[in-house]
Amino acid sequence: MIDISTQYLGLKLRSPLVASASPLCEAIDALTRMEDAGIGAVVLPSLFEEQLDIESQGLDADLSRGTDSFAESIDYLPDLSSYNLGPDGYLDLIRKAKRTISIPVIASLNAVSMGGWVGYATLMQEAGADAIELNLYDVVANPEVSSSHVELDYCELVSQVKAGLTIPVAVKLSPFFTAIPYVARRLDEAGADALVLFNRFYQPDFDLESLQVIPRLALSGPDELLLRLHWVAILYGRVRANLAVTGGVHSARDVLKCMMAGANVAMATSLFLRDGVESARQLLAEMKRWMEEHEYESIRQMRGSMSQLSAGTPGTFQRVNYMRVLSSYKVPEVAEKPRAGIRHRGGTST
Repeated sequence: MIDISTQYLGLKLRSPLVASASPLCEAIDALTRMEDAGIGAVVLPSLFEEQLDIESQGLDADLSRGTDSFAESIDYLPDLSSYNLGPDGYLDLIRKAKRTISIPVIASLNAVSMGGWVGYATLMQEAGADAIELNLYDVVANPEVSSSHVELDYCELVSQVKAGLTIPVAVKLSPFFTAIPYVARRLDEAGADALVLFNRFYQPDFDLESLQVIPRLALSGPDELLLRLHWVAILYGRVRANLAVTGGVHSARDVLKCMMAGANVAMATSLFLRDGVESARQLLAEMKRWMEEHEYESIRQMRGSMSQLSAGTPGTFQRVNYMRVLSSYKVPEVAEKPRAGIRHRGGTST
């Protein structure tokens, strides 16, 4: 019998397909349908630090800094009242989810400062969350802040959160680090139980008529998976932390590729938003069928088989594959149109 169970964050999941954070995951009915469809775990939508108690000492300091000079800066914060359920509702969602479904429930926090939100992570744990995912989505636009400063802050953040919790912690990263393996190793040492690769970089657009910056969010496509596979294949076996792929997972083959690269789980959102939660059932069935046809008995058997560690010469893995990609493209032949004034079969051009 094909075994598609996996281990992630110290939890046994019945399948490697995880529902990542999305509006779907804040509805109990949708969470129930996810469990019924065979999904292994769910990640609740991120709770932003700005939604926490404004009187928290750390957050209050962050929000008030600079407002003496730029009084309007406080207005830059969007109205988050309609995004997820707010702090109290979020804790209630965790409790209801734990009472309703049996698969692991992972809470998500988006942080920008040390502040009072570390204590809120404890409240999430007390509400029953099986794990917490730190969503480190932060665009560093200050030219005075160095990359090393950002990395040290992230590691300190993970260390502080881990110190106050007994449940596991995952860290969701962006791909925009100069040395991803170095950052991954430091976060691993800081106590991260899993690394989630990668956060999608949402970029707003300009409205030329109103001269305003407008939000723009597009669902992911399968091509986005390649970046994730690349780095998971490099990190596999080099960090203690589990590895998760998020972004570009749309099919059974995508999930299988993630496992072979070395991931413990493959997370999907756009797939469910586009095709419905029930699409997970067909995806998992196709995955089992492929494994049976190719004589794989378990996820464990295939995990990491396409990682860098499995390459015959790991030292040349990157450059060889880079050259292969460059040489794989074939310029299509384009038939030249006859030019005016040149005789060709069938007559003379004028």
